[in-house]
Amino acid sequence: MDLGHGRCWDTSKKDSWKTLLLLAYQSLGVVYGDLSTSPLYVYKSTFADDIQHSDTNEEIFGVLSFVFWTLTLVPLFKYVFVVLRADDNGEGGTFALYSLLCRHAKVSLLPNRQVADESLSTYKLENPPEKNSSRVKMYLEKHKALHTALLILVLLGTCMVIGDGLLTPAISVFSAVSGLELSMSSDHHQYAVVPITCFILVCLFTLQHYGTHRVGFLFAPVVLAWLLCISALGLYNIIHWNPHVYQALSPYYMFKFMKKTKKGGWMSLGGILLCITGSEAMFADLGHFSYAAFQIAFTFLVYPALILAYMGQAAYLSQHHDNANHIGFYISVPGKLRIPVLIIAILASVVGSQAIISGTFSIINQSQSLGCFPRVKVVHTSDKIHGQIYIPEINWMLMILCIAVTIGFRDTKHMGNASGLAVMTVMLVTTCLTSLVIIICWHKPPIVALCFLLFFGSIELLYFSASLTKFTEGAWLPILLALFLMTIMFVWHYATIKKYEFDLHNKVSLEWLLALGPSLGIARVPGIGIVFTNLTSGIPANFSRFVTNLPAFHRVLVFVCIKSVPVPFVPPAERYLVGRVGPPGHRSYRCIVRYGYRDVHQDVDSFESELVARLADFINYDWRRAHGTNSFPEYDASQSNDSSGEYRLAVIGTVAFSGIPAYEIEESVQLASISGGFPTVESVTDVIEMEPVGVVERRVRFAIDDESGSRSPADMDLQLQEELEDLLLAQQAGTAFILGHSHVKAKQGSSLLKRLALNFGYNFLRRNCRGPDVALKVPPVSLLEVGMVYVV
Repeated sequence: MDLGHGRCWDTSKKDSWKTLLLLAYQSLGVVYGDLSTSPLYVYKSTFADDIQHSDTNEEIFGVLSFVFWTLTLVPLFKYVFVVLRADDNGEGGTFALYSLLCRHAKVSLLPNRQVADESLSTYKLENPPEKNSSRVKMYLEKHKALHTALLILVLLGTCMVIGDGLLTPAISVFSAVSGLELSMSSDHHQYAVVPITCFILVCLFTLQHYGTHRVGFLFAPVVLAWLLCISALGLYNIIHWNPHVYQALSPYYMFKFMKKTKKGGWMSLGGILLCITGSEAMFADLGHFSYAAFQIAFTFLVYPALILAYMGQAAYLSQHHDNANHIGFYISVPGKLRIPVLIIAILASVVGSQAIISGTFSIINQSQSLGCFPRVKVVHTSDKIHGQIYIPEINWMLMILCIAVTIGFRDTKHMGNASGLAVMTVMLVTTCLTSLVIIICWHKPPIVALCFLLFFGSIELLYFSASLTKFTEGAWLPILLALFLMTIMFVWHYATIKKYEFDLHNKVSLEWLLALGPSLGIARVPGIGIVFTNLTSGIPANFSRFVTNLPAFHRVLVFVCIKSVPVPFVPPAERYLVGRVGPPGHRSYRCIVRYGYRDVHQDVDSFESELVARLADFINYDWRRAHGTNSFPEYDASQSNDSSGEYRLAVIGTVAFSGIPAYEIEESVQLASISGGFPTVESVTDVIEMEPVGVVERRVRFAIDDESGSRSPADMDLQLQEELEDLLLAQQAGTAFILGHSHVKAKQGSSLLKRLALNFGYNFLRRNCRGPDVALKVPPVSLLEVGMVYVV
């Protein structure tokens, strides 16, 4: 299965039924491993303490009714029929919802938004936002505190997904291995289950760096075998022990259950909710498959198999009250089949754990893209399957914590309480964000979103409140982990924004750069100087500091900004925005490299060679444009950012430039030679950088400089050749990468909390995470670091 670039905007390969059924089959191993192993521990966690299995069977039938309706309402109705439609160019998950909201409303805290980003082919809006304004959207955009609250909500959901990545492998593998208790004496079982579980977990995490593509072909068959196994066992138990167990599916049994058990029944809901763990994976992994594939796989296979499994266990328990102290999955399995079922269960739990671990890596990578997580090493384990990544630091931390949870809790009760709270928090966050999407992105009446929020939110709040009552019995773990991770994320994001604001307010003018020359003792040395900056316009302060201390800079100067755009993917042909800084003779350029939150950063073998190729394409394009007709769409010169001295930026693609392209451009027509085809745009003003603004519709035209218009074609060809030769000679002379080495300090008079967060928290994280030079793959021999103290 090729999950490469382009799947989010080219879905023709998913049209045929054959391909659709294949995707549905493959989704079993990637998505449903966690959800399908929940019958291993749901009943055992539910009957752990709060309620007892009695001769009247009201408890077991009530739990079965709760499980049935929970599975029906949440995964089937909420996710399959509603939430999966809230995709972002085919991508799903918490960040996809946040990305949709940021594109349709001005709620993003990231300060480097440009009007040019809205021309991306993946930057799709169903309706122009200014024509479909709602009071909710206007209120949300007006209050900056709500922007922060929205980000905190997204970070909370992200942290709970990471917590789930820690807890799911522990509870799944432990529950599968606990089947040995029926085949061993209590003494041997006591000392065997935990070591075997830890051994399997160590093997699971150790093999992560190989990537799942090597054994991924086994995932779907394992989960399919497991689903058929629990279906067959469920049917056998129903027919053999209690054919009338289907009556318990009536909601009336939920009422009887709550009436009899009262507070104990409410507290036991913390175990029942485990039946929907893994449902969020359907939405998070939407980009790997398709909406229709999930509908087919869940509706026609996973859902019926789970219902039969729970009904079969309930049918067995309704006729066996002597095993009240040993309620679990394996007691309903015939003795001769327990070992084969145990083996399949362990394999299925490993597959389910693998999926959630990979999801954890993915969401941390997305957090990095949005500037919400310290830089960590991201290894892409497959060239063919996009999105399969491995993060070594996170992998080993997860392994240590997972083993610690297994040894510390040693039972499914505490693990289930912790996992349940994490799962319900993620679902509540998804419900809240989807409600906003319904209003802001789908332009539905607020009453529709309110009904969705109240209906599903009340169900999830009921389960969430039951989980909170188990705070001292394991539920404290995801809360503690979420607080720790949210603190790290928010401090990193806050400091990133403050650094950007400092750079913005301390940048220098173009006149200063153009004035640098021999008269001031400044020399131009051979080579290319690549200055990395977070600014999308203007000359960064770290470059002025560099020139002040070393009065020389390179013959070719390139200001490079690597930024994240609120879309899942930026097509490679639209990744580079290139323009001039100063007149052509100054040999200074600006290059903005745009990535989506799921894109592979630094996906080329040599960033230097790729950048030089894009600069050469731009030089060709710019001189040909000046030599051609003046019929190109562009922002009016009167609206350009003349005060900052910025020149027009053009989208430069990956197709080599050759000859004079056809320049009849309309908004819906793409340029084959430039591969992006979008109108060249002016850089944004400082105000737009700090406060995103909408696109202003106006008729615009090209403005040809008088100087270039007076040149003859022969002169222009000569100057084009000279500029390209200068670029080639500079590349041969060598490239220097100029990066800022930052230290952040809170300014005098700041609050104690701000001083602690910046002076200690952020600087500690900065010193102990990967440096920007490593993240950007800068050769150490070519690195020049400029020390910068940010007082914010």
